[in-house]
Order: sequence, then C-alpha cells, then structure tokens
Amino acid sequence: MKHMTRRLSQVVSVLTLTLASCASCAQDDFSGFLEDLRIEARVSGISDETANNAVRRIEFLPDVIAMDRSQPEFINPFLDYYQKRVDAAKVQRGRQLLLEHEAVFNRIEAQYGVSKYTLAAFWGMETQYGRNQGKIDVLSSLATLAYDGRRTEFFRGQLLDAMRMIDIGHVESDALTGSWAGAFGNMQFMPTTFMMYAVDGDNDNLIDVVDSLPDAFASAANYLSQVGWRSDEPAMLEVQLPADFDWKSAQLSVRKPVEEWSRLGVRALHVDVGAPGFASRAVSAKDTRTKNAYSRKVKSRLEKIKKPVGYATDRAAQQEPENISVSTVKLDALGLQVKGPAAILLPQGYRGPAFMVFDNFDVIMDWNRSVNYALSVAQLAEQLRHESRIVGGKLAEKGALSFQEMLDLQAILNTRGFDAGEPDGLPGLMTQEAIRKYQLANQLPADGYASRSLYQRLYSEQQ
Repeated sequence: MKHMTRRLSQVVSVLTLTLASCASCAQDDFSGFLEDLRIEARVSGISDETANNAVRRIEFLPDVIAMDRSQPEFINPFLDYYQKRVDAAKVQRGRQLLLEHEAVFNRIEAQYGVSKYTLAAFWGMETQYGRNQGKIDVLSSLATLAYDGRRTEFFRGQLLDAMRMIDIGHVESDALTGSWAGAFGNMQFMPTTFMMYAVDGDNDNLIDVVDSLPDAFASAANYLSQVGWRSDEPAMLEVQLPADFDWKSAQLSVRKPVEEWSRLGVRALHVDVGAPGFASRAVSAKDTRTKNAYSRKVKSRLEKIKKPVGYATDRAAQQEPENISVSTVKLDALGLQVKGPAAILLPQGYRGPAFMVFDNFDVIMDWNRSVNYALSVAQLAEQLRHESRIVGGKLAEKGALSFQEMLDLQAILNTRGFDAGEPDGLPGLMTQEAIRKYQLANQLPADGYASRSLYQRLYSEQQ
C-alpha cells in the first residue's frame, strides 16, 4: 500500500510539473475561455454581477488536471482501494455518529426510505464524516476541467450551475470550496446535483449542505430516492463462484434472476464472527432480532468452505479476528427480497473477490461511476449495520496500471483489432469489452480486467 501511495504521488507530481510548465502558454487561451463563459452565463440568465465576479476570481489550476488523470477510484486495485477507505476506525466513528444523530437519521430514513446506514456510509466515504470537505476554489477547479477538454460539456454545465447557486444566494462565491473535481459539502454534491436535489432538512428556509447535517442528509436521501433507491433491498452481496463459471458473464450489463445464478452454482459467503467487537447500542433492537433470526435460519444449511475460489485465508494480511468462520449458503436460503435481476462483478479480476449486485448498486453507481467506490460504500454500510467482512481475494493479482500504461494498453488493443475506443487512460466499458475479446481469442479467463500481467503480455507481443 505504501509503495502504491508513493507511486501515485510520483505520478501526480510529474503530471503537475508537466502541466504547470505549459500553464503560462495556455493563459491567453484560458482568458478567451473565461470571456466566452462570461457571455454564456449572461445569456443563460445569470446576473452580470455574479458572472463578472466569478470570472474575475477564477484561476487556472494545473494540479487539478493532474488529479483528474490519477483518480484512485479507477487506477487502484479494488482491495487496496477498499482497505484504505473502510477500516476499523471509520466503522467505529460511523457507529458513534449514528447514535449521536439518531433522531435526524431516523426521521430522514422514514421520510425518504433510504437506510441511515447507507447515508452514513456515503458521509464517511465522501468527507470522513464532514472532516474533509475540500479547500479548493470550486469555480476555479470546474473552469480548469471544463477548459482541459476531456469532459468539457459536463464540467462547463457544472460551472454554470455553480454560478447559478451563487446568483440565487445559496452560497457566497468566496465560501464555495470543495474537492478538485468541484464537489462540495458534507456529502460532496456537484453543483448540478445540488440544484436538482438539495432540500431544506431543518426547515430554516435555507439549504446549507456544508454546515447543516439535516440539510446534507436529507438532500442525499432525496437524491438517492429520486434516482431509484429501493427500500429494504440490498446493494450487494459477496459470493463464491463455481469452478466452471463463465467469466465473461461477470459484468454489470449481464443480468440474471437470483434463482438462475443459484442454478449456475453461485453461493453466498456468510461470515460469522464469534465475538463481535462493536457496540451493540449502534444497532437497533429490530436489527438485532433480524440478524439473530437470519443466523438461526441459515445455520443448519451452511456448507463449510475448505478452499473456495478467491477465499482469503491469510488472516494477518486481512486483519481478521481469530474466531472468524466463513461458510457458503445457497442463495434461496437468504430470503432475498429483490425485484430486479442481479449481476456478478469481479473488481480485481477472476482471482479476486466476487460480488452479486442488485438495483440499489446501480443507484450508488449513479452517484459515482466507479465500481471500487460503489462496492466500498455498500460494504461500509453493511459494517455500520452489523459485523461484516470481505473475505475473498487472497489470490488477487497485485499492482495497478498508471494512467500512461492504461493509455498504452488501450492503444495496443486498438492496433490489434480489439476496439477499446479513443484512449483516455481509464478502464471503461469499451476497454473492458476489448480486453474480454482479446482474452477469449487467446484462451484466457475473460474477466475484462486490466491487470498488470495482461499489460505486460500485450506489451511484449508488440516488441
């Protein structure tokens, strides 16, 4: 992990220096971009005062572009990403805050039908429960990203909505600070998301997602509810796959009823911790009764695992308690109440952990398009609710590709006739599909994962 962190820091530093070296030559073009922005803002109904003040304070930030090229959600292996962000301290702090703000969480959960554990998980993942909301000028970061050109239309729209927020009076321009990507507040809303979904959660006739927790939680719950959150349904479940599993079917676009996955040999992984180390006060009496009833229901039907696919037996590496017990259970024994079909995901390739994901997972993905992020949010919510572990992945391939290596991988796939689309340095759906086609053509497990070994193989074939 330390090696990966140092490497990521080096990549960001190199990109920052490179971009900074040409920043001066780009200033004239950036000034022209800002003048066009000023005109567009006025035409769209934003006042002259707001448009002029916004353009006057905006600065070009080359380090923001470097960060855009080095997003850990997309370049870190899943287990590295997850273990760094979902640790015991974060779980303990989250349970404490659930108790501290119990009345607010319960009221919002009842109003919007979104689990308080899910809301707390987003809060913890986004800002360390409000501690790290970001200090970068949002107008400048959005303007830099819109000018950069990788996602110009998206960030230009976000920038105009940030100016509308100022114009309406939701926030002062000098107080609008957040992440390098332009997200702000406790739950890191993008400006357009704020304009569409933010609500007044404390009935003071103001919407303040930075300093008002009721506003922040209610706005997040309203957003999740509006985009399709289903009350009392899970988001994901760790599973064991059969030895003859068809690896190419492990992708978000391949959906099957839970019953069909069960017929294909997919089993749920059940983790039982003999002496849970969390405060029982953080779990409601109803949750405790449900958990106990569930345990009694499946206990007699559990099939003990000796060595399942990807099962992590290295306890020191996984930091699991000595008395943990891992078993499999048939999916129909779980009593899953889900309306839609499920997908299987392999976020770190066929040798890593496997997950079954449901409709609520898609809602989390609507918030952030990273599979690593969405799985981590879902698992943090489970850990806040009750004792839980991710136990697969001991055999997962280590290491990750840099932004440049991913660009090279995409270019090589294209030259070999496997269409990965325009190289952008990110392992998107087209890249995954191109990898699957290459793997199938070479009798490799078609998991679509951009692993280091795959990159080395393709690179050596080019020599």
